[in-house]
Amino acid sequence: MTNETTSQEKKHPLFKWIKKIGLWGFLFFLLKGIIWLILGYWVIK
Repeated sequence: MTNETTSQEKKHPLFKWIKKIGLWGFLFFLLKGIIWLILGYWVIK
């Protein structure tokens, strides 16, 4: 847990963020983004 993990976390800040919020947080933001894209498409159409 010395050089490998710290360099890995520096290379992948997104991975560190996902690890913080967990799976449910990731799924929530994913679904929220998809819903906003659908709403935006529907309004433009």
